[in-house]
Amino acid sequence: MNDARFTQTLWSSVTPIYHAILEHPFLTGLADGTLDEKAFRFYVIQDAHYLRDYARALSICSARAPREEDILMFARHAGGAIEVERSLHESFFANFGLSEEDVAAEPIAPTTLAYTSYLLATAHGGDFSDALAAVLPCYWIYWEVGKELLKSASPHPLYQRWIETYGGEEFGDIVSEVLDLTDRVGSSASEEQRTRMRSHFVTTSRYEWMFWEMGLTQEQWPA
Repeated sequence: MNDARFTQTLWSSVTPIYHAILEHPFLTGLADGTLDEKAFRFYVIQDAHYLRDYARALSICSARAPREEDILMFARHAGGAIEVERSLHESFFANFGLSEEDVAAEPIAPTTLAYTSYLLATAHGGDFSDALAAVLPCYWIYWEVGKELLKSASPHPLYQRWIETYGGEEFGDIVSEVLDLTDRVGSSASEEQRTRMRSHFVTTSRYEWMFWEMGLTQEQWPA
């Protein structure tokens, strides 16, 4: 089996999920500026919680990577995930009048906890290919969404700042690195490994849709 472009196989497995993401009211509201700012505030707080554990998952990828260049890449990306929190998110928090203590005090929502728990369990419990497939949708779907939303500027400056971050060339270069690695790993993986990779990729892509749904509904734990 020739998996020179294994990423194409992965993407085809989530096409309906991606279309559902693009049509989600959270993202259409970002694009046209109508999203309730309370929903966006809730989302960026949860994203700050998420990114700390995402950085931990990337650090595990770095520790398990088979090549030195891959170790370095994921180490950079883990640090970058924290930098995003401290730059982009803190600029949003400043707009909302939130301190670091305010953000830390906000409870982690059910979907945030479920998603990060899945990422960390997969990274710890599987091999490198499992971890790679699990972290990939957060890179790739955000880039595709960002590029799509960049086609029409949002009238809301906060939302446009978010769109420009994920649709820009700098983030695109980061994602391209991971896609190239995924193709390399997929081309030499066993059929069993490729099956697991597709399963993880689909699962975390579903969590991406759920994360925006969580933001829109400002999801709370049951009483």
